[in-house]
Amino acid sequence: MPEATGEQMDFGLHFGTRGCFASRDNIMALAQQTEALGYAYLGVADHVIAPAHTDQRYAYTADGIWPGAATGECFDAIATLAFLSACTDRVKLLTSVAVVPHRPAVLAAKLFLTADILSGGRVIAGVGSGWMKEEFEALGAPPFAERGAVTDEYLQAWQTLWTQPQPAMHGKYTQFGNIIFAPKPVARPHPPIWVGGESPAALRRTVQFGNAWYPVSNNAHVPLNTPERLAEGVGRLHRAAAKAKRDPGSIDVAYLWFLTPSATAQPGPDSRRQLFTGTAADMLADAAALAKAGASHVVLYLQRPSLQETLDVMQRFAEEVIRKA
Repeated sequence: MPEATGEQMDFGLHFGTRGCFASRDNIMALAQQTEALGYAYLGVADHVIAPAHTDQRYAYTADGIWPGAATGECFDAIATLAFLSACTDRVKLLTSVAVVPHRPAVLAAKLFLTADILSGGRVIAGVGSGWMKEEFEALGAPPFAERGAVTDEYLQAWQTLWTQPQPAMHGKYTQFGNIIFAPKPVARPHPPIWVGGESPAALRRTVQFGNAWYPVSNNAHVPLNTPERLAEGVGRLHRAAAKAKRDPGSIDVAYLWFLTPSATAQPGPDSRRQLFTGTAADMLADAAALAKAGASHVVLYLQRPSLQETLDVMQRFAEEVIRKA
């Protein structure tokens, strides 16, 4: 059974490989400064292609438009982590999140394994089932409508491949046997799995496979954009764990705050100040409230149009919040 890390709250960053970060030099600079400033995680979004047009709404923006739609730029997330492992030493490297059905199970397990070994055990497999039908079709992935079942089976396959000396599986979506899958990961028993999503299915999947639950703050259907709403979500997770006879304390909560921090207080839900806006004292209070709600890790989206703007925002948050939290 996966275990939580048991560490106190820390902070990380999420970014997409588009715009100024569709660049070797800039993602190197971003990763190295992330580490130097004391962030614990660097998370990379996962897309392989972008459709020229889609009618599907993105759940995490007010207008329903995926931020990467304008350019379609994206690097492979797992390959990016392997690259970034060579120019960093300590920061943990996270897929934020890898769409599990996009890659055949054995291939994905090997890609994560490779990044794990090259990084010295610093890779975290943030995972989700996906939302963009056109991307599934372009990749020749299993049917979009079956993505939940595919995700569950592939995660089981990953764990089997990473841990068993003679791995074999004969499922609906993946079959293997008579193979040597070596070497085994540096991280033991395998790279930590952070399960993304806010739905009941995501909570069940977290209980079954996850070291951590990794929800996003501002899903339009399941908003977790206040400490109270996050606490309610953590309560649902704990009830799901108890029902499955898993210790709720064995599951960390890693919270992706997907709205823009600001030094000026911004209106939020219920006529309250939006989290991570306002003074440094306000932001420290927000971090404390999220910890009380059950979050062990907070991952922030600080990406700006230019590298320098992004680095400046990162430095301010590190100086005003991380070093005082």
